[in-house]
Amino acid sequence: MKFEHIDTTIQTLGDAKIPSPLLQDNGGYFVEDDERILLHVNEKEVAELQRRNRPAPAFESAGPRRKIYFDPSKLRCALVTCGGLCPGLNDVIRSVVLELHHRYGVKHICGIRYGLQGFIPEYGHSTMDLHPENVAHILDSGGSILGSSRGDQDIDAIVDSLERMHIGILFMIGGDGTLAAASKIADTISRRGLKISVIGLPKTIDNDIFLVARSFGFDTAVDIATQSISGAHNEAEAYPNGVGLIKLMGRESGFLAATAALARQDVNFVLIPEVPFDIDGANGLLENIEARLKERRHAVIVVAEGAGQEFFQEPEKGHDASGNVKLHDIGILLKEKILAHFEAKKIPVSLKYIDPSYIIRSLPANANDHVFCSFLGRDAVHAGMTGKTKLVVSHWNNHFVHVPMNQMITHRKKVAPDGKLWATVLEATGQSSLKNSV
Repeated sequence: MKFEHIDTTIQTLGDAKIPSPLLQDNGGYFVEDDERILLHVNEKEVAELQRRNRPAPAFESAGPRRKIYFDPSKLRCALVTCGGLCPGLNDVIRSVVLELHHRYGVKHICGIRYGLQGFIPEYGHSTMDLHPENVAHILDSGGSILGSSRGDQDIDAIVDSLERMHIGILFMIGGDGTLAAASKIADTISRRGLKISVIGLPKTIDNDIFLVARSFGFDTAVDIATQSISGAHNEAEAYPNGVGLIKLMGRESGFLAATAALARQDVNFVLIPEVPFDIDGANGLLENIEARLKERRHAVIVVAEGAGQEFFQEPEKGHDASGNVKLHDIGILLKEKILAHFEAKKIPVSLKYIDPSYIIRSLPANANDHVFCSFLGRDAVHAGMTGKTKLVVSHWNNHFVHVPMNQMITHRKKVAPDGKLWATVLEATGQSSLKNSV
């Protein structure tokens, strides 16, 4: 992806003129707006931009500023979690609330229940007052204490609700659909001339949000997925011609399947949406599984949920509430194909099929994600208090940065078939191209 045309300018509600409360006890750690993190770290790419007299694109660094825009004593903030569940949602909520309350002195923090539905009066969802006492012990709880929902809601009605509640900063936690909605909300706020900051916190187990090197919950998802791989491997190894088949999340991007396979290197075949494969034929998946069983008597397969959708002859299954195309079940299809293949050849197999998707989504975060969410939530608060808006706090080149929302919703991050991650998966598994013609 070429980055030289990306506009990294961050919008603000106005000049930040109020001395930050953090000046008294922050140990001198502050970030200036001219501190920026390069998008490119490859020296050749930067040199090429310089040769063409183009400035190297860079993101504004996240972190506390010496001056803030909002008066904490008068500020009201709101948090909402949207879309599917993900490990770390409660961690982010806790981090935002504690930073607002203890560090900036903001006392009015409102939790919006059940996603964007919570803004719409017709649903009748109550709000939730958030304070240190009711978020202190939520780190060990999965899901979201605010609940969630999927689907679009009327943007004007959402902004009407923000006005009625006198909200100054809205923190929206969700994936690409949520960030697209957040961008529309920020645009509507701007058209109305309101002084409301909208800050996004990127959430996706698939780790597929553009311009986000790592999203929270992904590390936990890999952790839990490896347990499923370990169980499938143990089952497969315990029986003659044992086959373990695990379906993991990954609608359009195979980061979880690829990374989990590397984290637990008992996997022999990895199937992801970005890399086509054949099921039948001399070099197809089934013949490769058969060869593996003849050699080692067991095999383990990991498939991302979005892989192999081209094998289904039925029409599209429509869209879900989030606007995503409903996927056909590649896991069940592969299970049926494998069993039928070996039954036709009168080769007995013992196949165990595991789909841990909803277990992964609803469990608490692990230690690494606890730390990551703490940084993410606090940097979101720093950005909002400074009056910045229509941005997402992202992790890029090992730094937390501010990325304009409209830049993140233009593309989806995917595994590069010719990149290092996939090459390493091929090295670790030893699998062939699984294509009959290359």
